[in-house]
Amino acid sequence: MQETIQDGSLVLIFLDAKRNWIRKVKAGESFHSNKGIIKFDDIIGRPFGIKVQSHSAQLFQIHRPSLTDIQISLGRNTQIIYPKDAGTILLEAGIGSGSTVVESGTGSGALTYVLANTVGPTGHIFTYEVRQDMYEGAKKNLERHASMDRITMHLKDVLSGVEEKDVDAVVLDLATPWEVVTEAHRVLKPSHFLASYSPTMEQVMKTCKALGESGEWGMIKTLEVFQREIMVRENKTRPTTWMVGHTGYMTFARSMVESGT
Repeated sequence: MQETIQDGSLVLIFLDAKRNWIRKVKAGESFHSNKGIIKFDDIIGRPFGIKVQSHSAQLFQIHRPSLTDIQISLGRNTQIIYPKDAGTILLEAGIGSGSTVVESGTGSGALTYVLANTVGPTGHIFTYEVRQDMYEGAKKNLERHASMDRITMHLKDVLSGVEEKDVDAVVLDLATPWEVVTEAHRVLKPSHFLASYSPTMEQVMKTCKALGESGEWGMIKTLEVFQREIMVRENKTRPTTWMVGHTGYMTFARSMVESGT
């Protein structure tokens, strides 16, 4: 059975790789761009994946947005954890349906959205953000796209203490993640994961040192993931000249308990 576009549906309006938009369909309203106008009433009831012409005869594609589409759209005005890294964090930290996750900081809410979508209706995300402006921006983004019954937002410095306990994963995107190592261990279930995302090697070195010196963590490792798109053309298929290279380092560690505990 085909899934059709409804009043209230999120759609990806695609012109090309650099010009695409995510919008909520509203009956009686229209999408406006410098390439023309598309009336939402003209696409309601039609299947995702259609091609439509704007009033100026420009051809657009209308798709159901993927997780990647929405994540990137949430971070267009701020730095985000890229999809290639978000996927690695989910798998390496064992985050799945029903997981309870503590995240800090919230940033634009892009990773929060991915986490909430992944844990599903039986899981929950508790996200901490210390900056008022980022908190308000993320709240607006998430209320537009996410299932808020899966998300609890704290306007609070995680260094002052995590309110939750017995969580399945702790995900950090902070300037000083090494300062949260002890607190993360306190709230994690045994043999569960801390995932720390850092843009610089100096941050990684300090975080790994803190993890190792505490004696409370095992299986410590740091990864970097590269992504290169291939331009497929007849008789001239090759990698694109631009690629998503260094975005950040991901450090993972598993919580341990004392022998005999």
